[in-house]
Amino acid sequence: MRPSVGRTGSCFDSAVAESFFATLKTEIGTTVWDTRDDARRDVFAYLSYYNHDRLHSTLDYRTPHEVRVGYRQGLALAA
Repeated sequence: MRPSVGRTGSCFDSAVAESFFATLKTEIGTTVWDTRDDARRDVFAYLSYYNHDRLHSTLDYRTPHEVRVGYRQGLALAA
């Protein structure tokens, strides 16, 4: 990750990343893990859920994975 390099409203605004981490903190809770490996496992499990199961209103209630696959198929058809 890189620190924010732009001003508010610029294409380098880190609002998307900040929004994701706020969602992560809200949905994963205030868990205190015994080990770093436990925390890592839970975060990666959440990322899998976030990308493959969680519907996003800004993506017309599709998952990021569905949008990515559809985008790639559209590119293949255009080529």
